[in-house]
Amino acid sequence: MGQIIAIDYGKARCGVAATDDMKIIASGLDTVETRFLMDFFKKYTVENSVEAIVVGLPVDLKGNISEVETDILGFIENFKKEFPQIEVHRLDERFTSKMASFFISQSGKSKKQRQQKGLIDKVSATIILQNFLEQKTR
Repeated sequence: MGQIIAIDYGKARCGVAATDDMKIIASGLDTVETRFLMDFFKKYTVENSVEAIVVGLPVDLKGNISEVETDILGFIENFKKEFPQIEVHRLDERFTSKMASFFISQSGKSKKQRQQKGLIDKVSATIILQNFLEQKTR
């Protein structure tokens, strides 16, 4: 048994969130430059047990897939080669960035802190992961 990790994948950087070992609560973990994402996982999996990852599926309101999906599919292919024992799931990530911005604004952070894109990415990954956990328990 291990953690589940979520990724809010972006061209420049990715938000990363993780569950606790009991897979009940999602918490923001880090923001990683996309080019270093695989290196992040190589190090993280040495120190932590990871059972699965959830990668956001970038769909717009009309159901169209974003152009970043090509990059995501390449990452997933490489991830599966490097970590064949870790399950890969996808989850619609519509509205997660807007929800993250809202939650951050409600948290009392300063305007400068609220505008940090890395924080939004990390909170978005947390929302993706919490949504995934809720769907699993239904």
